Parts: sequence; structure tokens; C-alpha cells
Amino acid sequence: MKKLLLSVALIAGMFAANAQEVKFGAKAGLNLASIGGDETDDNKSKVGFHIGGVAEVMFSDKFSVQPELVYSVQGAKAEYTEELFGEEVNYTDKLKLNYINLPIMAKYYVAEGFSIEAGPQVGFLISAEQESEASFDGETESETTDVKEFTSGIDLGVGVGLGYKLEGGLNLALRYNLGLSNINDFDGSDDFKNQNNVLQLSVGYSF
Repeated sequence: MKKLLLSVALIAGMFAANAQEVKFGAKAGLNLASIGGDETDDNKSKVGFHIGGVAEVMFSDKFSVQPELVYSVQGAKAEYTEELFGEEVNYTDKLKLNYINLPIMAKYYVAEGFSIEAGPQVGFLISAEQESEASFDGETESETTDVKEFTSGIDLGVGVGLGYKLEGGLNLALRYNLGLSNINDFDGSDDFKNQNNVLQLSVGYSF
């Protein structure tokens, strides 16, 4: 984690050396996370959250670069029903993936307060759990399994989005993060690929 924080500081410092202005802030909001790729037709989106810090480096009135350090709760869920010994059994599987994400967004202000943004993101896996739940005959059984060893520790993606700054420092943002790398890391995972996809709605404040 210390190396990660040092990397963020170096990136921000490198940009700041040629900047007109640097604004720091915080952000938080909702995630609507899903997983794409192989055998994901039955997957549904999972609601999570994100929270973190930002530094917007202004190079002009129109253009800035915004590195961020964000804790993000992601994953997906699947719901299905099967008949077992004449009983209908309802299953819910949830994959819970928690990351520290480092996006670096290039922002262009198309009008007063309104911006469009795009840029790369690297994510560092903190934890990964598979939660399975079965409900039948009025009873529910659940089991949680740690699957971090079968999940890639690094996640690469790209984000695109829209933002709006209000007077006083408050800002709103809508971003879609498209995963580019395989989140699986087990024998045979080269032939079984899945990617993180996350829609984020954020509220932030610049100091």
C-alpha cells in the first residue's frame, strides 16, 4: 500500500509541475457492477459503493488530468431455480470483489461546469469472496468461500464519463469502467475469461 500511495504522489507531482492549478477533493457514490465474458448470460448487476480521493490538475480552463485513489466494491450476482427431490430450490450466488483502483482521467470542459472524461485504470485486488445461498421449504442455507487465490491481483480497464461542477466545490459524475483484463487466475483460465464492468454515480467535493 505504501508503494501505491507513493506512485500516486509521484504521478500527481509530475503533472503538478506543469499545471496552472491543482485542486484536491474527495468522492463517494454507488456502483452498479457486473461481470462480462464467458458464461455470464445469467449474471445480474450487483450494487456496491466507492469512496476515495482525487487531485484535479488544471492545465488550462478547458483541459485537466485527474488521478484518483478509490476503494471500490464490485462483482456480480446470479439467481436461478432448480427442482431437487420434488422441492423447488432458489439459488443466489454473489461474487464480491473489493479493489483499490487508480484511475487517471483526462477531462475536457465542453461548457461552463460540464466535462467529458476518459482514461485508463489499474485496480489492486483487496479481497474476493463467493457467497452461495440456497432457499427451500422456508429455510435458507448459505456458505461463503474465499476465492482470492483464484482471482487476478491486478485489474486493468478504461473509464469514460461525464461530470458537472457546481459553485462552491460540489460536483457530480457518471462514469462507466470497462474491464480489459481477465479477472480469473486459475488453471485453464486462459480459456475462460471474465472482465469487470462498473457503472458509477459519484458525488464529490473539491477543496
